[in-house]
Amino acid sequence: MAVIQKYGKNYSYDLVCHKENHPSDKIGAPGCHKKWPEHTTWSRPVARVWTVVLLLGTCLLYCARVAMPICAVSMAEQFNWSKRESGMVLGSFFWGYCFTQVFGGYVSDRVGGEKVLLLSAAAWGSMTAFTPILAHFCSQPILSMTLARFLMGLLQGVHYPSLASLCSQKVVESERGFLMSTVGSGSYLGTLVIGGAGSLMLDLYGWQSVFYASGLLSVLWAYCMWKYLLKGEGKGGFKCVDSICAFIACSYFAAAYFAVIVTHLCTASTFFTLLSWLPTFFKDTFPNAKGWVFNVIPWLVAIPSSLFSGWLSDHLISKGFDTASVRKLMQCFSMGVSSVFTLLLCGNTTFPWAVAFVSATMGLTTFSHSGVSVNVQDLAPSCAGALFGKFKKWVLLVYFSGYLIEATGSWASVFALITTVNLLGLCTFLAFAEARRVDIDCSKVRHHDIHI
Repeated sequence: MAVIQKYGKNYSYDLVCHKENHPSDKIGAPGCHKKWPEHTTWSRPVARVWTVVLLLGTCLLYCARVAMPICAVSMAEQFNWSKRESGMVLGSFFWGYCFTQVFGGYVSDRVGGEKVLLLSAAAWGSMTAFTPILAHFCSQPILSMTLARFLMGLLQGVHYPSLASLCSQKVVESERGFLMSTVGSGSYLGTLVIGGAGSLMLDLYGWQSVFYASGLLSVLWAYCMWKYLLKGEGKGGFKCVDSICAFIACSYFAAAYFAVIVTHLCTASTFFTLLSWLPTFFKDTFPNAKGWVFNVIPWLVAIPSSLFSGWLSDHLISKGFDTASVRKLMQCFSMGVSSVFTLLLCGNTTFPWAVAFVSATMGLTTFSHSGVSVNVQDLAPSCAGALFGKFKKWVLLVYFSGYLIEATGSWASVFALITTVNLLGLCTFLAFAEARRVDIDCSKVRHHDIHI
């Protein structure tokens, strides 16, 4: 059995269910159907249009997501929330987020990631716009905001699995790193926009205006996507994903996928903890600092860093470097080098140095878009959405950080915990990660086993 580790631009999705080209043979891989719709990769012009659209969608996703962390301090003052209660509101997002990850990826693999992205954006955009109304009409704002954030998590949980499914089907391996990094940079662009414009709106018009603006813009993006890209499109559907249980038993895949799950869990936990608590950290440590400074500069650094990491990974792969080695290198920058700057925040530092350390941390963290985030597309592009959905199963670090701050009264304990989690994920990835496409190999093994 030939093993193709670098299939590049010439690989064929027909290999995933190779029995479909032999209608006379009744025995095939479990879950594979005889007639699948043909899927071709995007042409360069089409890929550019979709890249811009998905970049804007991810930007607005984070505008809506980060609205609560930006407004948390003002809302805590208005509603008399403690650090633990603020942590509960911020952390409830991720409790909802974990429940729709697998479902979103599975549905995206079946009906198309672009459709799932459209429907979810319309829903979470509307939910964001209604958040201030819920806070106003509920007698217990802590309950209504916790519920609102939980529902936001449910609705936004399908976004990245849908992206993974869409890009794994439409983008060749040698170009995935840059596209995913470009789209991923939308998260930093969105945080930058909401950090700058949101901070100004917060000071001028109150925290409610931040939710109204980000929510309505998200609904507008969903409408434009439907109007100009998806209207009149027929029923699509990607490959069946029932074969997941068949090749997930492959021992080679099990170790590599385990590494991806653990590493992605660690990097997502640390990133969202920083994203949720950094505004509060700066307000507590430097009360006279301007919000637009610490809410803007780190994300201004993260955008070019994300684009550079995508270009670098694709460039190294195109030059013949092993794909798995490139993914591991990117992850070393994301979780290893960034942890050095996170630890520097544990000591006494001035405001400019704190902003510099946070900027370096967030800039280096973006390298994961070309590392673990795209690795599942290397392993199993035929069902990347469903598999990607298993990554962020539990993100509890946000809530626990709030408890830790209140219990110890020290931000150093949080930054030390973040560093420890990062190093755990990095060691796991370096030890077990691979990049060979296993949904081909395991299906071939299964096919031969049947005929023997």
